[in-house]
Amino acid sequence: MLRQVLHRGLRTCFSRLGHFIASHPVFFASAPVLISILLGASFSRYQVEESVEHLLAPQHSLAKIERNLVNSLFPVNRSKHRLYSDLQTPGRYGRVIVTSFQKANMLDQHHTDLILKLHAAVTRIQVPRPGFNYTFAHICILNNDKTCIVDDIVHVLEELKNARATNRTNFAITYPITHLKDGRAVYNGHQLGGVTVHSKDRVKSAEAVQLTYYLQSINSLNDMVAERWESSFCDTVRLFQKSNSKVKMYPYTSSSLREDFQKTSRVSERYLVTSLILVVTMAILCCSMQDCVRSKPWLGLLGLVTITLATLTAAGIINLTGGKYNSTFLGVPFVMLGHGLYGTFEMLSSWRKTREDQHVKERTAAVYADSMLSFSLTTAMYLVTFGIGASPFTNIEAARIFCCNSCIAIFFNYLYVLSFYGSSLVFTGYIENNYQHSIFCRKVPKPEALQEKPAWYRFLLTARFSEDTTDGEEANTYESHLLVCFLKRYYCDWITNTYVKPFVVLFYLIYISFALMGYLQVSEGSDLSNIVATATQTIEYTTAQQKYFSNYSPVIGFYIYESIEYWNTSVQEDVLEYTKGFVRISWFESYLNYLRKLNVSTGLPKKNFTDMLRNSFLKAPQFSHFQEDIIFSKKYNDEVDVVASRMFLVAKTMETNRDELYDLLETLRRLSVTSKVKFIVFNPSFVYMDRYASSLGAPLHNSCISALFLLFFSAFLVADSLINVWLTLTVVSVEFGVIGFMTLWKVELDCISVLCLIYGINYTIDNCAPLLSTFVLGKDFTRTKWVKNALEVHGVAILQSYLCYLVGLIPLAAVPSNLTCTLFRCLFLIAFVTFFHCFAILPVILTFLPPSKKKRKEKKNPENREEIECVEMVDIDSTRVVDQITTV
Repeated sequence: MLRQVLHRGLRTCFSRLGHFIASHPVFFASAPVLISILLGASFSRYQVEESVEHLLAPQHSLAKIERNLVNSLFPVNRSKHRLYSDLQTPGRYGRVIVTSFQKANMLDQHHTDLILKLHAAVTRIQVPRPGFNYTFAHICILNNDKTCIVDDIVHVLEELKNARATNRTNFAITYPITHLKDGRAVYNGHQLGGVTVHSKDRVKSAEAVQLTYYLQSINSLNDMVAERWESSFCDTVRLFQKSNSKVKMYPYTSSSLREDFQKTSRVSERYLVTSLILVVTMAILCCSMQDCVRSKPWLGLLGLVTITLATLTAAGIINLTGGKYNSTFLGVPFVMLGHGLYGTFEMLSSWRKTREDQHVKERTAAVYADSMLSFSLTTAMYLVTFGIGASPFTNIEAARIFCCNSCIAIFFNYLYVLSFYGSSLVFTGYIENNYQHSIFCRKVPKPEALQEKPAWYRFLLTARFSEDTTDGEEANTYESHLLVCFLKRYYCDWITNTYVKPFVVLFYLIYISFALMGYLQVSEGSDLSNIVATATQTIEYTTAQQKYFSNYSPVIGFYIYESIEYWNTSVQEDVLEYTKGFVRISWFESYLNYLRKLNVSTGLPKKNFTDMLRNSFLKAPQFSHFQEDIIFSKKYNDEVDVVASRMFLVAKTMETNRDELYDLLETLRRLSVTSKVKFIVFNPSFVYMDRYASSLGAPLHNSCISALFLLFFSAFLVADSLINVWLTLTVVSVEFGVIGFMTLWKVELDCISVLCLIYGINYTIDNCAPLLSTFVLGKDFTRTKWVKNALEVHGVAILQSYLCYLVGLIPLAAVPSNLTCTLFRCLFLIAFVTFFHCFAILPVILTFLPPSKKKRKEKKNPENREEIECVEMVDIDSTRVVDQITTV
């Protein structure tokens, strides 16, 4: 009883609001436009988010803490001889993979000379600045002798070239670790790709060679010069590629990921314009009908204007509060399109149900009372789910900003639908009541005055006047609308046909089966190439790297951050046991071998150990390059203690398999907690992978919980709690199907797809809630009758919004970007599966599942008897006709 009273009270409030807006349409139409112009003007000076890590890496992760500890122990300038593919921080760098179209050996004389020429061309790159030209020598990382440090593979190629020049045949390159003539052991697993080896790991051929050039960025000027050098580096590689057409080169810099991520916005512009044109056209067509007075094409256009004003207002607010633009914002207009258009079409559908002989204010009040309650509840659902996603509980910044922007846009869209679109409905209502043309706003003459006009002129001015219609025809005035006619005369009878229902149920079982098959194969996607534009440096370089350099994992730093008993044999064995199964490419194993050669591996006192560090190990030429891997502390008695140390590990694994690399990280993490030696492991890619799965699922998990909570809470607000039960089951069915088919369509669970799934919860509620509400609240007729009635009342609005949404999505499929490809596939599946439930699954299932619609027989009270008086008239043929029935 309380629910019914509350329900009627809310309808009364919205009715009075509609009457008030209809009394002041000019103010409510102009205020949203002025607000949007004032706030949206600031968006002309928007800023773009430069840091991809800030957007896509988990904000609170153990990897970031580990990176700070590593940087405090071993700064970048202490890693001069360890340029193994970004040990601690990416910094500024330029990288190029050189390969051949014919799979030639890149270590033969011709290609070796070619690679060294490319290296020389790169080192000669100049960045002009006022008064000075910067070269690689000015911004490179310097050695102790003030010379630039380059990749060890360059030294290997130079020694290979010198060996060929002097006809030396004893020079051999081993893989993945080789030795230079100065005695240094260097790792080349990420510099040589597609390697074929002889016995004892001797390299026979290599299909690809990778060169890396690290740059300094110690201040703003240095960073600016380094950024321009990276751009010149890519241009130099492309020019070198044109002059040597038999080789293929893939340049890549520290700025490539950021540029290719933002490139999606640029390549999407013309496709978004096409999408806008298609949506405008479809919206106008959906609101048009043959009757030129009752047709509402301007309302279709003004519905899109309402959405545009809300989106512009939200963009202005985000910009004024210090927010920055990124390519994930491309999904916000489609979120607004699905919610905003359905709300406007539902209001238009309610307008068609009002009586034409009523005043415009009364008709507007009836529209608000009929449609605004459900629209308000679905808007509240959007605000709650996206509000939870915009909260600090969300660990992915891109998801948080997207949810925050969507939340603001949806809130203003709700206000603008109430004010701007409601006022537009009032203006078109006056045009209709005055029998003016819905497009040209001129008075439509009666049919008698059009008899002498051409046929095309009569067609444009076709209208039905109220004095020409009877009471029975007045209710069917809008049935000439194509979609209304289709649903009422054909589809409703067909979908509820007894012979159609078994096929729909069978189709639903097939749908569940395929969805389950896909659901069991869901995988998290942390590959950053999934969010950039296609045919870019990032995609080409990543593809080449995975093809040629995936034999070994990225180099993992193994950092011991305590003073341990290095002289103790058991400690030595513990460390080697922890790193068992890895390729160790640093000082610790080399030093242990050195100790064994001195026959001291069985144990060594601490005093002798520190003396050996000072006198033998640190002065040995073969270990001179490993001094930056140890941190010493000198005590008062002139003893040397090892405070921290590090080694670098490489696992024999596939870098393309992100799950395998993530499992490797978690295994090492667990080992670091239980081991006797305190150590951490780190690689810059861990910043993106660390807790990525939990961080990614958190917004979806929280949004689902909040949605269920709101559905439970709103059960006390709606007229019947059974509505929420059906709505919850429908949302679960839709989300389950979307996740399953999304996986079968090769879409991973990444930041973009999770945001789409959050939107899918709300989109399903948007379209299904009015349909279920009308069915559940129906009384006295059969289930089939109320299914038909629900489709007739709300089916047109659902179909109109779906058609507009679909044509808006189609151009998105052609955008050359992985981000928009994921966006299109997820949004298309959400729209299609929801449409399938609204027009097939629910209409069939509701015909044989609760609630029951049996008409209750009322007990007749003897005191309340009905007397019926019939007046009979007999015509000439003696046919009796009941002319009048009077009930007393």
